[in-house]
Amino acid sequence: MAVILWILAAILVISGIFAIFRKQILWGVVLIVVGCLVGPGGVSIFG
Repeated sequence: MAVILWILAAILVISGIFAIFRKQILWGVVLIVVGCLVGPGGVSIFG
């Protein structure tokens, strides 16, 4: 389960970074924050 959360968190954060580069600042910040919340290194919302 932890590996799946790491992969999901990485995808969300990378998507957020790309969104910021495309001038979608709010969407990028939201994706990065959600990625940090989902990741097992952060405050996981699943456990």
